[in-house]
Amino acid sequence: MSAPGSARPGDLAARQAELVAALVAGGPLPPGFDPGPVDAARRALLRKRAGDVARHWPLLAAGLGPDWPATFARWAAGRPTNGSLRDGWDLARDLRARGELPPLGAEELAVREAGARYAGSGAPRPRRLPALRRVGGAVAVQLAGRVRLLRPARR
Repeated sequence: MSAPGSARPGDLAARQAELVAALVAGGPLPPGFDPGPVDAARRALLRKRAGDVARHWPLLAAGLGPDWPATFARWAAGRPTNGSLRDGWDLARDLRARGELPPLGAEELAVREAGARYAGSGAPRPRRLPALRRVGGAVAVQLAGRVRLLRPARR
């Protein structure tokens, strides 16, 4: 029998999962939690995640300049992370689809897509055959495992 006020292990795990969902995946705030500290923690985790993605996608982040943190936070809010590499790749593709991908980000995306296959799920896999990718005017080629940017994006 549980002591009064203590949670059973299954209840605790469920409440922890609800809290994690509220912090990183846009889930609703679980009952009994103060929204202020949870929101502050959520924003801090988004900033940390943006920094991690910027380390994997430095040209994308540099191309967005001072708009990087806000752009990333808008895109990532409500999305659980798939890891920094995949999050950056998904963001770059989303920005490209909306016509908002900066030239530096286009170059970085072209190079990544020439060197690896990524279907939006699962880990990117190195390409074995030659590949040519065009993104926003940037052209990258992969041949014999080496990737080169042949033409930069239009500025």
